[in-house]
Amino acid sequence: MSIYKKAAEMVKHSGRITAFTGAGISVESGIPPFRGDDGLWSKYDPALLDINYFRAYPEKSWPVIKEIFYDFFGKAKPNAAHRALAVLEKNGMVQTVITQNIDNLHQEAGSKEVYEFHGNSQYLICDSCAGRYHVSEVNLDEMPPYCRQCGGLLKPDFVFFGEAIPQGVYARSVREAQLSDLFILIGTTGEVVPASMIPPLAKSRGASIIEINIDPSNYTERISDLFIQAKATEGMIGLMDALGIPLPPE
Repeated sequence: MSIYKKAAEMVKHSGRITAFTGAGISVESGIPPFRGDDGLWSKYDPALLDINYFRAYPEKSWPVIKEIFYDFFGKAKPNAAHRALAVLEKNGMVQTVITQNIDNLHQEAGSKEVYEFHGNSQYLICDSCAGRYHVSEVNLDEMPPYCRQCGGLLKPDFVFFGEAIPQGVYARSVREAQLSDLFILIGTTGEVVPASMIPPLAKSRGASIIEINIDPSNYTERISDLFIQAKATEGMIGLMDALGIPLPPE
């Protein structure tokens, strides 16, 4: 039996499935990872996304934030791996996507139940009154942008260094780890805490683990039951083919 048929059998015989995704699923959409030799932190100073630095020097942080997350990331589109997860959700085979990504690509692909561990770059939040805006409502040519309601500083609604994970998202992710009998890990190396603690929690509660990654990760030997060494799109297309479920065209 091929590795994809094994994965398909695991999916077919599972009652509640959670997908857990990291930077690797969005690389093929043109979004580079933050870590590694070609990661964004090899080109930009991560201090620019420290919450205390941002609040003290927004005029220095915001131009870089705009360049990375809006001028560059804004052009990215969902790829076949994102679309596959949306189709599996529509077919009732995946109940939830927990993502460490902030790029909104799961939602653009059609996934409805998405828990964003680190927030979403497509929204800005006021650091004073917590007013929330879609990025399309804000003129990013004016640096730094300010809240129309109270005049407070706007920041992207994702987790900066020095900020806590949103408690609601964390609690829902823990709940999925406790309830799911299968986790599909895609493009995540297990290096970022506390997100990296969710799959091991699922494993400890009896879930099986399918892992799709280009290279072995911190999960591979520790918790993964089936390791598919492949790019995210290749791995998910292989799984969909084995399930006999067609992907819609882009």
